[in-house]
Amino acid sequence: MTVNSWTSTHPWRGIMVATALPLRDDLSVDHDAYAEHVRWLLDNGCDGVVPNGSLGEYQTLTPDERARVVRTAVEAAGDGARVMPGVAAYGGAEARRWADQAAEAGCGSVLLLPPNAYRADEDAVRAHYAEVAGAGIPVVAYNNPIDTKVDLTPALLARLHADGHIVAVKEFSGDVRRAYELAELAPGLDLLIGADDVLLELAVAGAVGWVAGYPNALPAACAELYRAAVAGDLTTALPLYRALHPLLRWDSRTEFVQAIKLSMDIAGRHGGPTRHPRLPLTGAVEAAVRAATEKALADGHR
Repeated sequence: MTVNSWTSTHPWRGIMVATALPLRDDLSVDHDAYAEHVRWLLDNGCDGVVPNGSLGEYQTLTPDERARVVRTAVEAAGDGARVMPGVAAYGGAEARRWADQAAEAGCGSVLLLPPNAYRADEDAVRAHYAEVAGAGIPVVAYNNPIDTKVDLTPALLARLHADGHIVAVKEFSGDVRRAYELAELAPGLDLLIGADDVLLELAVAGAVGWVAGYPNALPAACAELYRAAVAGDLTTALPLYRALHPLLRWDSRTEFVQAIKLSMDIAGRHGGPTRHPRLPLTGAVEAAVRAATEKALADGHR
């Protein structure tokens, strides 16, 4: 298997970092710090960025803030194709507006949840993706049944792909068995790793990209892990995966935003505070994240 690197024709492939958003102490967005963070990620082995995902706290941003984050990412990346904004919204009309904005900014693709805060049935999901696909920018579906309560099953994803409305899926269900069913039902649909703690399993199963959280803190180590995993180099990948897994598993937990930002702070990056309703980590959770991060850094992972 060859390593699947970033290409201009498939810009959603490779390591697309779901970027954390630097906030100042007064919780305003530090766009200068965010631009520097985007450049740093690309300089340290990552292929692109995903602004306005859950890790970017998009739900707490004003419309002006959300639009400016996308523009900042495009300018910092130097190539809009490397930017895949999250365009999640309650309904298709609003998500379509964010997709239009991404297209106007020159982005290469967008990441789209099904309708959130509404348990949509299959017809509603298909209408939602059809509406956003009308923006003319490639759409990557995001399957997160844990938070949205809407499950994009392999069969439904195959229908969305056959409809011409999605090019890939960020798979976050945690069920790695789905990779094989999806490959049977929709062989032309790109599978992207959607949770850090199943990276190796989905890479072995044929994933061609990773919408990643922990590269925000440790980009070089995460890039080495991903590229070894998709190349089938288990001699390199497996021990590195074991070493990083105490951190990677936080990407699948409720406190993932605070955990990744804390790891960034410990690693010398600006993670900073989070906006409500997320509160700072305390007690055993904070201690566990801190200990895992400090051990990874002490072992030379960066």
